[in-house]
Amino acid sequence: MSIIRQGSLFSLEELFDLEPTHRFEGVFSAIDIYPILAVVSKKSVYGAPVELNYPAMIYSLVARITERIPRIKDLIKRLKNDFIFRLDCGFLLSDGVPSEASYSRMINKLSESHILEKVQEKLLIQALTEGFIDDHNVSIDSTHVEARDQSPPKEEKEEPQPKKRGRKTKAEHEQWLLEKAEQEANATIYEKTIESQLDVTLEELRTSTPLTPEWGVKKNSAGKNVFWFGYKSHLAVGTKSQYILQSMLSSGSLNDGKAAIPLLKGLKERLLDLLVKHAIMDSGYDYAAIYKQVYRIGAQSVIAYNKKNESEPVGFDKYFAPTCVREHSYKYDSFDPKYMSLKYTRPKECKDCPLAHDSLCQSVYKIRIKTDLRRYTAPARGSQKWKDVYKERSAVERVIAYLKSYFQLNNIRHRTGKKAKFHVDLVTLVYNASKLASDRINLRLQEVQAVA
Repeated sequence: MSIIRQGSLFSLEELFDLEPTHRFEGVFSAIDIYPILAVVSKKSVYGAPVELNYPAMIYSLVARITERIPRIKDLIKRLKNDFIFRLDCGFLLSDGVPSEASYSRMINKLSESHILEKVQEKLLIQALTEGFIDDHNVSIDSTHVEARDQSPPKEEKEEPQPKKRGRKTKAEHEQWLLEKAEQEANATIYEKTIESQLDVTLEELRTSTPLTPEWGVKKNSAGKNVFWFGYKSHLAVGTKSQYILQSMLSSGSLNDGKAAIPLLKGLKERLLDLLVKHAIMDSGYDYAAIYKQVYRIGAQSVIAYNKKNESEPVGFDKYFAPTCVREHSYKYDSFDPKYMSLKYTRPKECKDCPLAHDSLCQSVYKIRIKTDLRRYTAPARGSQKWKDVYKERSAVERVIAYLKSYFQLNNIRHRTGKKAKFHVDLVTLVYNASKLASDRINLRLQEVQAVA
């Protein structure tokens, strides 16, 4: 094959440049469809025989993503008119092309289960076993996914009643406390604060995720609010391998920070062999509970700081490094994992300072990160090491661009949240399968070049 003569490293773009037959072979071989097949296959030997070729239908859904076919109707048309494509998907000469209703029934069955998440987990474990995933840094971010449904009309808000002036009476205050306690008791886990997620199981967090399309808002690069109606896709991406290690879909109105803890718990519980050293996020994830969860999984937080109208502490600079009497910042030196402490050394400006040997200006300053997990991270904020690690956050943005450009992430054509989740799960599965296929081809190329 022509791909064996490639001299450069093989990438996702080159995978899409292959002939469809070769591309399909690589992607299909990376996906174990037998668990998926078990969900849609007939369970009983009684009744009318099944005439549908379910394995070929599943492969055709995968091919629809890679070929960027927008609708099931267009997929059926392609299967009818393209004989080679039909054979590539696994249909036999004697098989008829399934109807749109048949695809709809199969998708409905799959959307009621979580089988794609299990197949995704198995694929990631296989990539770990083969050595293609060796990430120590994970980047987390979210992106908007528009719904094809028409957005609901905005409800007219009732005019607020004027507040009663003066202090509440004792009876009114007690009634207010009862109403507040009732609201908190009836609130879902995602309506509560992020701190409430820390002691909730991963299964409960995933099953209770809101999936109804809602209005979402996010600031663009120009600082202006951008509104959309639909969902949010939350991703945890390995910064080196660029595999999607964890993903989830939520309503568009969900705060980005409320998806971080489920993703972090998924990394810890579902990928046991993955050693995460740094969790990298932007300032939208700057919440104390997220730092605590990162610490619980044995990693360090590299999250942009959001001041939130906080004043700088006395005796420290804007990066929370200690300062000397003359307000020169101490220089970050190293991190001691045994005592979980940051080591700072005397500023170079203090070399000839008359107070250098005074007790007011100590030569070494150590701070335990547990003093404040949000302010003290390893490597320390403001250091060159911290900046170098934070630069790797662009990996998740690159993957999001791939998903929207090549894998139809922003092409949800289902009216229910479960089916929308099925579409996004399928997109991330096909992306990871494409990554695994390209990595395997790249490995074979390197072996051939080594022999030559």
